[in-house]
Amino acid sequence: MRIGELSERTGVSRRSLRYYEDQGLVVSTRSPSDQRHYDEDQVQRVRLIQSFFAAGLSSRTIVEMLPCMTTRPTMRAAQDSMAVMCRERERLSTVLDTVLTARAALDRLIDENTTYQAQLATESSAR
Repeated sequence: MRIGELSERTGVSRRSLRYYEDQGLVVSTRSPSDQRHYDEDQVQRVRLIQSFFAAGLSSRTIVEMLPCMTTRPTMRAAQDSMAVMCRERERLSTVLDTVLTARAALDRLIDENTTYQAQLATESSAR
């Protein structure tokens, strides 16, 4: 498929797809007229890359994990990728804990604000 179709199927801009290719995240072949052509498996790869970006991983980190995203990684590549994935999982766990703590604090503030507004409404209607 050409870059436009990959863009449509993944929701990723052509510019981003070219960046992914420059970074070694996706692979294309070139036609005689120098147009990019992508295999079907690149659709899933782009979606996975998008989820990693959404989780805060850098393109450099994703490149380090690429050997495990292939169908047949070597043992060494699998071990190296596993170390990167475990490191990133730990980092994401820390970020998640921080976000959950912030959400709990916000929930408390919302509850307090709701109670305060209810008190004011009761006081106003009593007057």
